[in-house]
Amino acid sequence: MGVWPVNPLDVVKGLFLTMVLFAGPLVEKLWLDRDPRDSFVMDVKTSLSSWIGWRNYIVGPITEEITFRSHILALHLSVPNPSLTTLIFLTPLYFGIAHLHHFYEFRLTHPDVSFHFGLVRSLIQFTYTTLFGWFAAWVFLRYGSLWTAIVVHSFCNVMGLPRFWGALEEVWKTWVYYTVLVAGAGGFYYGLWRWTESPNTLIVVG
Repeated sequence: MGVWPVNPLDVVKGLFLTMVLFAGPLVEKLWLDRDPRDSFVMDVKTSLSSWIGWRNYIVGPITEEITFRSHILALHLSVPNPSLTTLIFLTPLYFGIAHLHHFYEFRLTHPDVSFHFGLVRSLIQFTYTTLFGWFAAWVFLRYGSLWTAIVVHSFCNVMGLPRFWGALEEVWKTWVYYTVLVAGAGGFYYGLWRWTESPNTLIVVG
């Protein structure tokens, strides 16, 4: 589900909406916290030269969106009168649970770190992936597009978890970052309905 028809405008709109949400981190990476000798684009290219980069930015988003959005949501949509709450908020739990294996992986690679720290780390990751799953489910259902969900997923993996606390190296940079972060969150909320309208939508809200 969501493979056809392909609407490039929906892909662009979905990516733009996600970039608005990450406005603060984008400003930090591209302007506030950059060494002139470095480049955010070059960082991504360097990551893609390794199999881990390909897994995180290409293969992972494709396989996970096919599984957790295109297939699982299709199953839930096939029942009579599917619940919007279930589609948006419950199906992403599969996605969050699928990442709990990272706790075991972390224990193997960091045997000296306490069990409780590893557990808290995994719970934070579970929470973040579930929150992203809510958004990815919304994107998939509103645009009716697997491709938009894949592009959004890949972009989020590139950006990582935004900074929600801590100061940058200069006070004015800290003010700029958090101002843009809050403005981006507001813009994201504003566009969550308006910018996700599509003739291919699988759900009608409101």
